[in-house]
Amino acid sequence: MSVVTRFPPSPTGYLHIGGARTALFNWLYTRKVGGRMVLRIEDTDLERSTEESVRAIFDGLEWLGLDYDDGPYFQTRRMERYGEVVSRLLNSGHAYHCYCSKEALDSMRAEQREKGLKPRYDGRCRDREPVPGASSPVVRFRNPLSGAVVIDDQIKGRIEIRNEELDDLVIARSDGVPTYNLTVVVDDMDMGITHVIRGDDHINNTPRQINILKALGAHLPVYAHVPMILGQDGKRMSKRHGAVAVTEYRNQGYLPRALLNYLVRLGWSHGDREMFSIEEMIDLFDIKDVHRSAAVFDPDKLLWVNYEYMKSASLDELRRFSEPFFSEAGIAIDQMDNWRDVLRANQERSKTLVELVQRSRFFYVPPDEFDEKAVRKHFKDPAREVLEAATGRFRALEDWHAASIHSVIHDIAEKMGMGLGKVAQPIRVALAGEPVSPPIDQTLSILGRQETLERLSGAIKFIEQQM
Repeated sequence: MSVVTRFPPSPTGYLHIGGARTALFNWLYTRKVGGRMVLRIEDTDLERSTEESVRAIFDGLEWLGLDYDDGPYFQTRRMERYGEVVSRLLNSGHAYHCYCSKEALDSMRAEQREKGLKPRYDGRCRDREPVPGASSPVVRFRNPLSGAVVIDDQIKGRIEIRNEELDDLVIARSDGVPTYNLTVVVDDMDMGITHVIRGDDHINNTPRQINILKALGAHLPVYAHVPMILGQDGKRMSKRHGAVAVTEYRNQGYLPRALLNYLVRLGWSHGDREMFSIEEMIDLFDIKDVHRSAAVFDPDKLLWVNYEYMKSASLDELRRFSEPFFSEAGIAIDQMDNWRDVLRANQERSKTLVELVQRSRFFYVPPDEFDEKAVRKHFKDPAREVLEAATGRFRALEDWHAASIHSVIHDIAEKMGMGLGKVAQPIRVALAGEPVSPPIDQTLSILGRQETLERLSGAIKFIEQQM
């Protein structure tokens, strides 16, 4: 039997971290066994679903590289099919019309609470005759009154729920709009879903959905309920814990492979290994190895993982994912001949793509001002003499490479009886506007002779004006 999984987000907001991990687990399992993954947009919540959210889901999946094999399917385009199934359940006696008003239901639940009972529908309309002229009733599923639903969950293990604990849920509202549990069942059945891998916040829906599937004579999928992701305070992850949308991490300069690597380790492990390539994830991942306990999201650990990926990424990958950030900074890096040297010089110094661009910017845009603290520390005597000596030596230097540049700086320091840092730091501030850059000889080599001389001249004039 070919494995068919599904990722069914609701377009009522962004693609969040929990949803991205669920998509990843489905994707990895599907790719490992050579199956198919279906993308299904569950957009029946018409008031909250938006086109913007649909685009955010597509963008997030595309950025992460989680492709799908079928779809996207939209539930709002399948309403006729849901209506057919509701009619089928009514005709077979597996569903019935319920005429209870909201007031009657509220009263029923209040009485149950007073008696210490769990509030639930008591089935008073199960065998009620149709009421001619009554307002549009809802449709309820006729849940079995005895027996049990047994789930051999691939993560949680054996779960057994007595049917007596389940009430007759509404599968179609009075306006005919189907409810979540009905649409999911019909979609899973029609789309041949063999494995349902989803968050364990859905585990209460599973026995209800299984009973509907049985009533329809459908094949039951294998279920795997993934524990939720918690914040560091032990509570379910939300906006108060920081960024929760996948696109926020993209905008903060994280690499998609780094986020995937971090997400796969939230609830799954392979020994003590921390870092995995995509190919290794596919090869090693098994849904049965997902932990039963909730995972804790640690933003510092994610940043560390991203830093490791930044250091090991190819220059082409760094360029591809950093281009939007360079563009936002007004830099067309794809038109710069030295972009490889710039990225290579800064990739091990940057934890994110945003930081990479910040550290690289001065190579393309001269600083419009000098850091005040750096000026006080590094532009005092004899900084002007240092910069003037460097200007003369660099103008006469025949071989503009890091090694020869280093020799010049070392020679200036020796002749002026100064430490190497006393020479390098004024030059660095003159070029970058601050006392931080890649190694000074590498910085000058990348910046080029003409740009170096112009910036040194500007710094000398600045110092003279301060005197």
